[in-house]
Amino acid sequence: MGSNTMKKVLFSLLAALGIALTAHANTGGIAWDKAPGKITDLASLQNGAKVFVNYCLNCHTASYMRYNRLRDIGLTEQQIKDNLLFTTDKVGETMKANIDPKEAKAWFGGTPPDLTVIARSRSAEGKGTGADYLYTYLRTFYVDDTKATGWNNLAFPNIAMPHALWELQGKRAAVFESEGEAGHEIHVFKGFEQITPGTMTPAQYDQTVADLVNYLQWMAEPGQNTRVHLGYWVLAFLLVLTFCAWRLNAAFWKDVK
Repeated sequence: MGSNTMKKVLFSLLAALGIALTAHANTGGIAWDKAPGKITDLASLQNGAKVFVNYCLNCHTASYMRYNRLRDIGLTEQQIKDNLLFTTDKVGETMKANIDPKEAKAWFGGTPPDLTVIARSRSAEGKGTGADYLYTYLRTFYVDDTKATGWNNLAFPNIAMPHALWELQGKRAAVFESEGEAGHEIHVFKGFEQITPGTMTPAQYDQTVADLVNYLQWMAEPGQNTRVHLGYWVLAFLLVLTFCAWRLNAAFWKDVK
């Protein structure tokens, strides 16, 4: 493994461990933004799968998800082999991390969590779903020189992880203002200030995060689209059956006085 690959693996592992810690964060803090939730958008799911494989699968596993299941989002087996198979050469294999779990535990004191159902693992009354949290979380990192990693997060203050997607978003500083009387001041978030540009515009970055969250939401229950489509047909059948029963009932009783 080359030095650049090792750096990418280590950096992604820190991000993975940080996401794991978010499960223990309290429900206070900023309001969560609404995730687009377009799990029927195949183009979005395909891009999200690509982002997941490139940025998440270095350290995470998705042990309940097989590569060949990606055919459900419109990818051919050949496309999966050519573009998404980095940890195995068989499309029937589950999504395994690039890093050895034992090495990860020895280096960082913990094994990166499985992400198969991460989008379903967190919700808060009055705030939103796990997808809403992930969408907000991945878009609210900012530079903080007081932290060991150099990063902090509005959705999870004092998060012990770097910003895995910072090259895409660029570096941003959070602007806070003090409000209240002396001795009882609070720091109120006022917005972000771009320090260095990323490879994407803010709109492009938000869309990329939305695609990733869409994929994570779909991966948590790949059969949900089929279930929804089947539900429509069941409802249509029940409507037709109700209409037929109504007309049959009218015909049966029309001569009864």
